[in-house]
Amino acid sequence: MSLPVIFLMGPTAAGKTDLAIQLCQTLNTEVISVDSALVYKDMNIGTAKPSSGELAQAPHHLIDMLDPSEVYSTANFCNDALKKITELHAKGKIPLLVGGTMMYFKSLLEGISPLPEADVGIRKQLEFEANENGWPALHAQLAQVDPTTASRISENDSQRINRALEVYRITGKPMSEMQNVKTGALPFKVFQFAIAPDDRSVLHQRIEQRFKIMLDQGFENEVKALYKRDDLNVKLPSIRCVGYRQMWDYLEGEISYDEMVFRGIVATRQLAKRQLTWLRGWENVTWLESGAEENLHRVISSLS
Repeated sequence: MSLPVIFLMGPTAAGKTDLAIQLCQTLNTEVISVDSALVYKDMNIGTAKPSSGELAQAPHHLIDMLDPSEVYSTANFCNDALKKITELHAKGKIPLLVGGTMMYFKSLLEGISPLPEADVGIRKQLEFEANENGWPALHAQLAQVDPTTASRISENDSQRINRALEVYRITGKPMSEMQNVKTGALPFKVFQFAIAPDDRSVLHQRIEQRFKIMLDQGFENEVKALYKRDDLNVKLPSIRCVGYRQMWDYLEGEISYDEMVFRGIVATRQLAKRQLTWLRGWENVTWLESGAEENLHRVISSLS
């Protein structure tokens, strides 16, 4: 019988890392990060990346892999995660997948649609058209060829409109149609856990406290170093990460420092809300209360 896989999911600031460290100290396991921001180098404070001490206690994979100028897709994650799972199983270890990027978890669990890789030429053409006519015009164009996808996207969501039209221009097929085809579902027994405070206000307090701690730790200087580079901009997924986008706008002089703090906290709360919305409808998941002493025992006992 093959070894299982553990999912530890939850909103930002829910206490996933603390529990993951406890599990690594108790079980024969290592962590595979399921976080679209932790893959980037030089983005440590704003992503709450595990410290060197925490990494010594709980080895993490799929962090510090890419330069912030690079793009990392869900397909990239699924391929990399499956490879790491296989490697850990070969060592007799139980892979512990920890994070809050719910699309990554879902795609790994259920399989991924065979969407084409990005085409730089087509993306540039679409951006040119958007500069000429505006993103609402491209959204209207998308509604003609893929009304299902268009109905799910705001007319100003440039990133998703670009991708949906890119897929259509490459394949000649609507992205919504291609997403109905899934391949590569995870072929292992999976134990799924979600951790969050029972009281939403507690999570909000944790988020605000953590954001202010990040500022005290030097988050502004971290983003300044990225801002000084001439190859980074707000269109890149790395800079669009929660907190980084708001700090970037502050450095651009578009908003005040206080407004940056306010928007950063609000954006993080909105992210947590989206993560919880995903999880509320998740099947076969065991819920854990943030900080509860029995969490470790509940996870371990579920494996037996």
